[in-house]
Amino acid sequence: MDKVRARALRLRLGGRSYNEIQKNLGVPKSTLSGWFKDVVLSDAARNRLASRTRLGSAALIKRNKMQTHRAEQRARGMHFLAKRKIPNLNKRDILIIGAVLYWAEGYKRLKIKDGKERMDHTISFVNSDAEMVSVFVRFLREILLIPTERIRLSMRLYAHINEGEALRYWTQATELPRKCFFKTTYLVSGASMGVRPYNRLPWGTLQVQVCDTAKFHYLVGMIEGVKEKLLHGRMPLLLG
Repeated sequence: MDKVRARALRLRLGGRSYNEIQKNLGVPKSTLSGWFKDVVLSDAARNRLASRTRLGSAALIKRNKMQTHRAEQRARGMHFLAKRKIPNLNKRDILIIGAVLYWAEGYKRLKIKDGKERMDHTISFVNSDAEMVSVFVRFLREILLIPTERIRLSMRLYAHINEGEALRYWTQATELPRKCFFKTTYLVSGASMGVRPYNRLPWGTLQVQVCDTAKFHYLVGMIEGVKEKLLHGRMPLLLG
């Protein structure tokens, strides 16, 4: 062991790292650390160790960048393959998509007063995703045949959001005229309470409403149809 320790000491004094000594002699780094904790190295030895550290750091950064690049390439490849799985969409597809969107994000609870169902019900869909809102508006117009003038839009904004800029944003997103927009509602920002980042919803959310009880029940029926086909195995899922 004394011979091994002496060889290890010569290597250490020559500016060799614990990793290099371990590979050369097979001595655990924990043992080397105990042996040489009080050893004073020359300037040349320290410079060699510092140089190896810089080279190691540069190599690590290069490797991390390469791994990130490869991960991005894999992600782009997966996106491309998945995108090709989606065929051209027809009206039947838009019908199903709109029904599922409302199933997920729409107000579906029947109005009850004095233990009885109210006879007036409103289609109400709220979201912060402009593309999702745009698709739902298209569903209303093309599938439910809702006239433009019957679609009511209401922005739900936080105090830091400029109402004029938000109005331009949502007008462009929905491709609906400004006459479809009604009173804006201002909400208490979750950011002010530390619930979410300040800019999580830079344009707030948009509520899309249609006051039409018959179309409300028709849409709820669509959702029931989707549930029935999916949950009772009547529509095979072909993902291959």
